[in-house]
Amino acid sequence: QVQLVESGGGLVQAGDSLRLSCAASGRTFSSYAMGWFRQPPGKERVFVAAITWNGRSTSYADSVKGRFTISRDNAKNTVYLQMNSLKPEDTAVYYCAADSIFAASYTTTAPSRYNYWGQGTQVTVSS
Repeated sequence: QVQLVESGGGLVQAGDSLRLSCAASGRTFSSYAMGWFRQPPGKERVFVAAITWNGRSTSYADSVKGRFTISRDNAKNTVYLQMNSLKPEDTAVYYCAADSIFAASYTTTAPSRYNYWGQGTQVTVSS
């Protein structure tokens, strides 16, 4: 069983920054890719960013490229999402997720590939 706990969400103004954290326990965190997804109000959950188990490869949704950065600290069993230049359209519940494939050399945007999810953290960006 894997537990993922997100933190760092909040209410900010457009242009501000936030850093989300996701602490993992219950499985060898360092052997699995991790992803961040978000679900805006009334909309479906969508891919935001992902990082391979060793941090060598990352991928981003077009809407966040150049503004968001995903990283991980395997010694701390934690994955981060640094969000800069936030926009009102970034308002959503943000979820971290753990990949189901051991040591995959690539990331995926498909939610179905991730088999563990956190409870989510709310990010609200006011204009």
